[in-house]
Amino acid sequence: SMLYGYNLAVVNSPAGYIKDFYNRTVVSRNGTGLNEEALTLMYSLTVSVFAIGGLIGSLMVGTLVTKFGRKGTVVNSTVLVFLAGSLMGFSRICGSPEMVIFGRFITGIHSGISLSVVPMYLGEIAPKNLRGFLGLMPSIFICAGVFSAQVLGLHELLGKEEHWPLFLSLVVVPTFIQLMLLPWFPESPRYLLIEKHSVHATITALKWYRAKCNIQAEIEEMQEEQRSLSSVETVSVWQLLLDHTVRWQVLSVVVINIGMQLSGIDAIWFYTNDIFENAGIPAPEIQYTTVGTGAIEIVAGLIGCFTIERLGRRPLIIGGFGVMGMCCAGITLSLILQTHVPFMKYVSVGCVVGIIAGFCIGPAGVPFLITAELFKQSHRPAAYTVGGSLNWMSNFTIGFIFPFLQMSAGSYCYLVFCVICLSVAIYVYFVIPETKNKTFVEISQMFATKEAVEESQALTHPDQLKLKKMNGYGSLENEEKQKMHLRFRN
Repeated sequence: SMLYGYNLAVVNSPAGYIKDFYNRTVVSRNGTGLNEEALTLMYSLTVSVFAIGGLIGSLMVGTLVTKFGRKGTVVNSTVLVFLAGSLMGFSRICGSPEMVIFGRFITGIHSGISLSVVPMYLGEIAPKNLRGFLGLMPSIFICAGVFSAQVLGLHELLGKEEHWPLFLSLVVVPTFIQLMLLPWFPESPRYLLIEKHSVHATITALKWYRAKCNIQAEIEEMQEEQRSLSSVETVSVWQLLLDHTVRWQVLSVVVINIGMQLSGIDAIWFYTNDIFENAGIPAPEIQYTTVGTGAIEIVAGLIGCFTIERLGRRPLIIGGFGVMGMCCAGITLSLILQTHVPFMKYVSVGCVVGIIAGFCIGPAGVPFLITAELFKQSHRPAAYTVGGSLNWMSNFTIGFIFPFLQMSAGSYCYLVFCVICLSVAIYVYFVIPETKNKTFVEISQMFATKEAVEESQALTHPDQLKLKKMNGYGSLENEEKQKMHLRFRN
């Protein structure tokens, strides 16, 4: 997760040096340099190819986790980082811009895999009372990765021209540490029992993870889920989309993953320096101010991480999107009025901080956790494939469209993000139930209740409902109608 955050921010500081390298290389090859448009296009490709790789990586998740397991996929995918780090690290020596671009593409594939598999692994190894805490840990380390790139990118450290290849390839260091430690950890107990049918390996893994816990009760809960899935194979993405028994879960994953990227957070990061400059912060100090916003990310992420088991998932994600929506409206107002009201430029800085903090408290990490909790074992890999691919496509879309949106709508472009954030908050409020301290079977039954109530409006009292297993998820029937039908037959 930290590698994803690092790769998001690592190209910001050395942007000018990378462009100079590209131009000098083209001059040495062709005798003439690139014009400004071609150079901008080449650098934009370097940045955006990361998202294209991420999309490809996310589409591979379902196949990889079924074949190699959750931990096995994370371990095996580290080879991509070493390959990408080598390409980017030796690109200047070889005089090859293509090595930088291809290296970014490969790191994108790795990030696309990790961004789905890591939350899935943590969600399956965690006891239900700590699933929220561990589920938000990836967002903390994403923020830590962004912060690390911001700090290392300072001119006093690796922000010099001669250091940019090292700066890009530094991802191999935490990857090497991960590769030394992670193989010693057990595989996901749920994967071992439900998909590999290995009770002994499951007990061994649970003993490793649960020092003080009733292992027998947890195994029984997994076996209940296994029995409900006895006739259900691991579904494909297409089967998931066609399965009407999980349509509300799928729709929820679509809404929160698209909303996370279309919330405007990427656009805010894109214009952070301009907003700080308009607020009167001296140009040499803007890089340190940007590092300060990275620190705010970590603090906000920690607040979410340590409060999620007390507050629940819904308050964090509703509150996070709500704060972001209000701050997007506030930044529009401040940008319009700052030429007439001097203190408004400071309001715009406060809104930037509010958007970042609101995002990191909930929307940055809860969508990945929710994706794990809304689905059973058979549907979870396909759900992560859908959520991850939508996440990356939305990331690429906002990066491509926002400059045109900003040119056409000006300061009012942030109102688009305001509407999206508030719409997602409203959807979560009315549709997604609280999943805190619930087993995966109980969560599925809550959605099954929603499905049945919609299909049978004649039901008036909750005590008239009886759960019936169907395709591993369940539908509800009217108990009174069943009794009347039996009396009629008699």
